[in-house]
Amino acid sequence: MPAPRNRKHILVPGRPKAAPYKPYGKDIPEKKVPPPEGRTRHGEALTHALNVAVVEATQRRAEVDFDVHGAEPGLYVQFESQPGVPLQLSSLEDIRQGIELVAVTHAQTEEPEPRRIERATVFVPDGKVTHFLKRFEDYAKSAPKAKKERRHEDMLDPVATLRLATLRGLWTDATEVYPQDNEVIWWEVWLRRQDGSELARLMEFAVHQSLAVASRRLQFEDRIVTLVRASPARLSASIDVLNDVAEVRKAKEVATGIVDSSPVEQADWGRDLLGRTTPASARAPAVCILDTGVNRGHPLLSASLQAADCHAFDTEWGTHDHHGHGTEMAGLALFGDLTPHLASRQPVPLRHHLESVKILPPEGKNPPDLYGAITADAVNRVEIQAPERRRCFSMAISTTDGRDRGQPTSWSAAVDALAAGRMFDPSTQGLEYLDDGVDAARRLFVLCAGNVGELHVNHIENSDTDSIHDPGQAWNALTVGGFTEKAVINDPTWSHMSPVARPGELSPWSTTSLLFAEAWPIKPDVVFEAGNVMKSAKGEVDFPCPDLSLLSTYFRPAEQSFVLSWATSAATAQAARLSSFIAAEYPTLWPESVRALLVHSAEWTSQMRASLQGASGKRARARLVRRYGFGVPNSDRALRSANDALTLIAQASIRPFEEGKMREIQFFELPWPRAVLQGLGGARVRLRVTLSYFIEPNPGRRGWKHRHRYASHGLRFDLKGRTESMEEFRKRLNQKALEDGERRPSYGGDSDKWYLGEQSRNRGSLHSDILEGCSAADLAERGVIAVYPVSGWWKDQPRRDRSEQGARYALIVSIETPGVEADIWTPVAEEVGLPVDTEQ
Repeated sequence: MPAPRNRKHILVPGRPKAAPYKPYGKDIPEKKVPPPEGRTRHGEALTHALNVAVVEATQRRAEVDFDVHGAEPGLYVQFESQPGVPLQLSSLEDIRQGIELVAVTHAQTEEPEPRRIERATVFVPDGKVTHFLKRFEDYAKSAPKAKKERRHEDMLDPVATLRLATLRGLWTDATEVYPQDNEVIWWEVWLRRQDGSELARLMEFAVHQSLAVASRRLQFEDRIVTLVRASPARLSASIDVLNDVAEVRKAKEVATGIVDSSPVEQADWGRDLLGRTTPASARAPAVCILDTGVNRGHPLLSASLQAADCHAFDTEWGTHDHHGHGTEMAGLALFGDLTPHLASRQPVPLRHHLESVKILPPEGKNPPDLYGAITADAVNRVEIQAPERRRCFSMAISTTDGRDRGQPTSWSAAVDALAAGRMFDPSTQGLEYLDDGVDAARRLFVLCAGNVGELHVNHIENSDTDSIHDPGQAWNALTVGGFTEKAVINDPTWSHMSPVARPGELSPWSTTSLLFAEAWPIKPDVVFEAGNVMKSAKGEVDFPCPDLSLLSTYFRPAEQSFVLSWATSAATAQAARLSSFIAAEYPTLWPESVRALLVHSAEWTSQMRASLQGASGKRARARLVRRYGFGVPNSDRALRSANDALTLIAQASIRPFEEGKMREIQFFELPWPRAVLQGLGGARVRLRVTLSYFIEPNPGRRGWKHRHRYASHGLRFDLKGRTESMEEFRKRLNQKALEDGERRPSYGGDSDKWYLGEQSRNRGSLHSDILEGCSAADLAERGVIAVYPVSGWWKDQPRRDRSEQGARYALIVSIETPGVEADIWTPVAEEVGLPVDTEQ
C-alpha cells in the first residue's frame, strides 16, 4: 500500500555547477536540392521576372496617385519554391541594405500526393534590386566556375519563380478565410518597426483611403500590430505606397459560451456552505479571472473578492458580470465543483483570493479586437492595485476557431511576452522590459484549450480534428483541456439518453493539438473535469444534464444561487485553483515552477492509458499526448511527497548564449537516496523529470528559422548514465570538457526506456518524461542531471540577446518505489536539513 502523502516536497538548496559549453555537431546528411534544368536559363528567367516586377510596381504606385510622407519607396517580391523543397530563407534578406524577409506562407501542389510549396515575401527598397540582379547574373554564368567563386546555387536552386507580391503575399492566416475582393473586414496589420513613425504613416494612408483604424495596438520588439477595417481592394494600395506592412491576418473574434440554465440547488444550501467556509489569509495568493466580470455580491464570493480587486478594461463597462460566465468561473476557481461541497458537512478552508478584470464588453458590443493588448492592460491593472500579491491569471476565453494550428498570433505572443516578464506600457501600447534587471516579474497564465465547434457522437475523432483555439497555443501558458469521469445518469428525466464519453476519457468538448506541426508545443498541457454530454438511440447529441455537469455560482443570486457548468472553461478554472494551492503551499516557487509541478503531478487515466498502450512506438505516443496532454493533475501529488515518493524541486538561472555562441551548461548533483536505492537492488522504480522555462516570443510569420525563430532560447535535460563517471558525463555532453585530441566518450544510452524520448518531449518550453523499467540499484548511480541550451533567436541576434540577465528554469525530479516499502524521503530531507520528526 502506498505511503500517505504527508511530506513536503524538497527544494534543492544551492546552485548547480556551471561550465563553459559547446555542443557536439550533429551529423546531418546534406540534402541536395535538385538544380533546375539549365542554371543559365533559370538565372535569366529570374532576372526577367524581377525586372517585370519592378515595372509593375512602378505602374501600381503611379495608379495610387498619392504619397505617404516619410514612406520608404520599394517593392515586395514573392519568391516561390520548387515543390517539396524549402527556400533558403536567410539568403533572401540582407538587413544592412534594408532587404527584409517579412512573411512566409505555404501551399500544396494539386497532385495525387501533394507536395509543399514555400512562399517568401521580401521587401526590397528602391535602388537595392541590383542586390538580386547581381546574384542572378552570377548564377546564370555558363563559364566554368573559378576557385572560391560564389554563384549562389544554394540560394537559387530551390527557387521556382518570383513575382511582384500582392496583398495576398502578405497574408499569413489560413487561406480559406481570406476575404472576397470587396468584402470589408477587420484586419490585423503587422507593421515593421523602423523609425517610430510607422503608425503615423498608417494613419495618413487610412485617411487617404477612408479606412477605420482601431485605437488599440500592440508593440513587440520589431513589430507593431493594429486593426484596420477595409476590403482587400482598398487595403492593397498600402503595399505600394506605405511599405511598412510586414504581414496581414484576419482579426480574431472570441467565443464566450455562456451558461443559462435553471437552478440545481436551493439558496439555503448556499447559506449552509457559507457557514462552513473560512476565507484565506490576507497574504494568500489569488486567481485573477479575465472574463465578463464577476458579481462579488454572490454570498459565496464576496469575502474572497474585494471591491478594490474588481476592474474593467473600459471603465464605462462597469465591473459587474453582464453575462454570467465570469461569476461561473470565479465559483469554480474558488471552490471547484460545488456539488461535493454542498453534499458534505465538512468545513471548507480557502487558501486563495479572487481578482477580476472584465475584458469582454457588454452584449452586442463585441467587435474583433486586439485581445493581446487587452490582456496586457488587464495584467497592468491588477498589478498596480496589488503589486506584491502572488497570482495566476485564469482566462477561459478563446477565439471561435482553431485555424492557427499552433502558429503564434498577436494574442498568444502577448501572453508569452507577459509570462516572460514584459510589462505593458500604456503610453506606447508596447510590451517592454521597463526594468532590465534579472528579476522581471514572471507570470503564470492558465488558458482554456477551447471547445469543439460542433458536438459529435464520434467525439474522439471530432476532437482530434479540431485544433486548440487561440491563444491556447501560447508556449509559456498552462493550457487546459477537458476529460470526464461523469458517465452515470441518475436523473430519470434523461433515462432515454446515454453518455457520449466513457469515464476517464477525453471530454466531448475538448480540442487537441494533433493537427499542429511537430515543431509546436504539446497542447493541452493537462486536462481537468469538463463534463460529458448525452446521446440518443438515434445518435443525436444533447446537453446539459445535471449528472454530467459541474456546479458553480450564478451571476444573479437573487434569482438562483447555482448554475451548471461544463467544457474547457470549467476545466481551466479548476486548474487555476490547483495552481493557487501550490503557490499557497510553497510561497517561494516561481510561476515556472508552479506550472511544472502541476504538470508533473498529472497522470493518464486507465482509459487514456489503454489508448496510449495501443500506440506503436514513441511517435504514436507523442501524437496521443497531443490529445490528452500529460494527463489529469492530482492535488495530493502536486502538494506533497511521501516516504516512498520523493519530489525534488530545483530553481535556477542559466546564461544560454554569448556573442552568438553557446555559453554554459549546468549540472545538478541532486540530494539523492543512494544508499536506500542500492539496498532495493533489482526492484523496479519510476523516475519522472519535468523542465519548465519561459521563452521570449518573436511572433512574425517569417519561417521561424534562425534569426526569425519564435523562441528566444530552448533548454534540454539529460540524466547521468548508470556506469558513467561524472567526468564522462560532462565529456559526453560538452565538447569543451575534452582535452586536446581527446575523443567523445561512448554511451549506450537509455532512450528506449523514456516514455516519450527526446524527439517527442522537446517541444515548446515545458518538457516532461518518465523513465520506466529502471532498477533501484541503477537509479542509485544517476543522481546528476544536466541542463543545457539549444538555439533560439537570442543566439542569432546577439544585440537583442538577454542571456546576461539569465534565463530562469524549474527542474522537478521525482522517484517512486511502487509496490516496495521504502523510505527514500527521510535521508534526503536529513541531507538538506529539513525537519523529519513531525508529520508535514
